[in-house]
Amino acid sequence: MPQQSDGCAGKAPMRSPLASLEKKFIHWLTPRLPDWLGTQMLTLLTIPWSAGLILFGALAGRTGNLHWLWAGSAMLFLQWFTDSFDGAVGRYRNTGLIKWGFYMDHFLDFVFMCSVFIGWSFLYVGTERLLLWFLSLGMGCLMVNSFLGFGATNQFKITYLGTGPTELRLYFILINTALTLFGRHWLAVSLPWIFAAFWLALAVIIYRTQRHILKLDREIKNKQNDQERQ
Repeated sequence: MPQQSDGCAGKAPMRSPLASLEKKFIHWLTPRLPDWLGTQMLTLLTIPWSAGLILFGALAGRTGNLHWLWAGSAMLFLQWFTDSFDGAVGRYRNTGLIKWGFYMDHFLDFVFMCSVFIGWSFLYVGTERLLLWFLSLGMGCLMVNSFLGFGATNQFKITYLGTGPTELRLYFILINTALTLFGRHWLAVSLPWIFAAFWLALAVIIYRTQRHILKLDREIKNKQNDQERQ
């Protein structure tokens, strides 16, 4: 009988408010998913979810009807679901798509995160649109930090400052909800502060990551020195 596992041994424990509850839900539902819903399909479904985010953002911006963002929030929810279960299904059914899954899953995660900001960029012009594009770049920097950190430490970390992918999607849904209910102006006013806070947090994350890697290097060097003395 198939057995569930915790996945990649190099994956750092997820420390975020919803991580424990999410993990229990995934373990409960994975054996109950239909056979036709396979790991490859779940991973590749991020492509239409990303296209949907851009489409609904464009419709909201060009028609002025912000209720299109409800559909964008549906894309966020659906991507959370498929992204949460693609790896779990692969491990449970022992499909063996470990390398393909790692590559495609995280590449499409990057595409999806960029799609969030591209969709919002249709709502604004000028400085606000530019800030959204640079926030998209910042999300790319955050993911590159995770991948390079994995290469240096063999530990893949995707939660930072108490926030993981699930919490991030929830924040995006809340922003969509606020935009739909209260209009665009509040986000335009808040964007410079959000921009500054995000890049400050990113600087803290990068500083902590390099400090951890520097510590590992020094530990390895000290062990080498001890061995040479013996």
